[in-house]
Amino acid sequence: MISFKELGFSNTKRMFEVALERKFAVPGYNFSNLEQLQAIIIGCGESNSPVILQNSPSAGKYANPIMVRYLGQGAVEMAKDLGYDIPIALHLDHGSSFELAKNCINNGFSSVMFDGSHLKYDENVNTTKKIVHYAHEKDVCVEAELGVIAGIEDHVKATKHYYTDPEQVEDFVNKTNCDSLAIAIGTSHGAYKFKVEKEEDIPELRFDILQEVRERLDKFPIVLHGSSSIPKKYIKIINEYGGKVAKAFGIPELQLKKATQYGVCKINIATDFRIVFTAMIRKYLSEHPNHFGPRQYLGLARQESIEMIKQRNKEVLGSANQAQYI
Repeated sequence: MISFKELGFSNTKRMFEVALERKFAVPGYNFSNLEQLQAIIIGCGESNSPVILQNSPSAGKYANPIMVRYLGQGAVEMAKDLGYDIPIALHLDHGSSFELAKNCINNGFSSVMFDGSHLKYDENVNTTKKIVHYAHEKDVCVEAELGVIAGIEDHVKATKHYYTDPEQVEDFVNKTNCDSLAIAIGTSHGAYKFKVEKEEDIPELRFDILQEVRERLDKFPIVLHGSSSIPKKYIKIINEYGGKVAKAFGIPELQLKKATQYGVCKINIATDFRIVFTAMIRKYLSEHPNHFGPRQYLGLARQESIEMIKQRNKEVLGSANQAQYI
C-alpha cells in the first residue's frame, strides 16, 4: 500500500471548506491520456486553481491502474517543476464497488467516489458506509451519490433521471459519514444531455432542489456531475471536418456559475475534454494530410484544452486564483 501523501496529493477536505467559504467550485477534470493530464496541470497551474484529477474505472483500465498512479505522481512533480503551487487531488470517479475503491486507496488515490445511485437506498447506504470506514482510516475522502444522473459516458449508462429527494439527504449523510454528495438536479452525462431541437429549449437546472438540499445540509459539500457545456464552436469544427455530432447540448455556463453560489463546491467536466481533443485532431489531420507525428496533432489538442480549462476556471467555476487560500 502507498499513501496519497507519499505521492504529493491532497485530499479534498480543505479544498471544499475553502470553496464553500469563498463560493467557487473546485474543478474535477477527467483524464484518459498523458496530453489531457498535462493540459489539466498547465491550465490549472496558469490559472492558480486547485484541481481534482479524475479517473473513471474504464479510463483506469485503459491506462492500467499502476500507470495511473505514476501518471498522477508525475503530474504532481511536473507542477512543482513548472513552479505551480496548487493543491492536487487524485480521485476515482464513479467507483462501482468496495473492492475497486479499496484498490485505488491502496494505490495512492486521495479521494474516491462510490456511485450507488442504481442501488436500493439501504444498499447504497451500506456500501458507502463500508467504503467510508476504510477510506477514513487512511485520511482519504469519499464522495457518494444520491439520485440518478442520466446519460451515457464510458463509465456511466443510465437511461432515466431521478432527481435527488431532499428529504433523504440528511439521513444518508448521517448514516454514511461521506465527505461530499453528488446530487441530481438536471445535469446529465455525455454530449447528448437534452432532447431538444435548439439551445433556447434547454431546461433550467432544478435550483429549487439544490436550495433545499443546501438548507438541509448547511455547509456540507455538494457535487455536480455531468456538467460539460458542450461548446458549439468545437461541435462545429468536428462536423466541418468529417464528424457527425448532431443536436449535442450541454449545461449553460451561466447555470453552472449560479450553482456555485448555492453551495456547489465541485463540478465535474469530462465530455468537453473529449470534444476539444476530437475537434482539434480532426482539424489538424484534415489540414495537414501529409503529417503523421502524434505530437503534432496531440500537441494542438493539448494547447486548446489548456485554454478551455483556464476559461472554465476563471469565468465559470470561479476557482482561478484560489489555490493560495487552501
